Amino acid sequence: MELINREGERKYLSIAEREAFRRAAEKTPREIRTFCLVLYYTGCRLSEALALTPDRVEFEEGTLTFETLKRRKRGIFRSVPVPASLLEALDLVHGLREKSGKERKQRIWEWSRSTAWRRVKEVMDDAGLEGVKATPKGLRHGFGIACNQKEVQLNMAQKWLGHANIKTTAIYSNAVGKEERNVAQRLWE
Repeated sequence: MELINREGERKYLSIAEREAFRRAAEKTPREIRTFCLVLYYTGCRLSEALALTPDRVEFEEGTLTFETLKRRKRGIFRSVPVPASLLEALDLVHGLREKSGKERKQRIWEWSRSTAWRRVKEVMDDAGLEGVKATPKGLRHGFGIACNQKEVQLNMAQKWLGHANIKTTAIYSNAVGKEERNVAQRLWE
């Protein structure tokens, strides 16, 4: 995995671009907003967000629990802490606390993967984000970069992103441009 493509373009959103995405998401219809905010706050994969069910929203713990879908076997889960405001928004928009029985196992968003991708891309467009970085994967990579810049322990970022190997997570230490400059600036202070 590389953070720069063969044309020299960044494949991740910077912290400022992630913030622009969040602000644009706040202006969208409620279902799109909650979906985009789940991606923003957790760094999960698009398919993992689509697989989220009410029984995996832990209000007491303040976490969302995702099944890691990229690995070859099922049943590998990870919990990612999220702000209380996101949990409240999920409950308000989707009525999660009211659900019982089989409803608790049904997906929160019944969209196809292509519909979800398109909706995220529309928010990216509204935020003025362009290029290879303006995708759900660019948002996920941006989460990894943000973890690195905010000095989140590498093993925590690995857990939250669902990486099997810490070497995969360590790629986010290879930030470039403004992100690299921010890291270097710590040496100058």
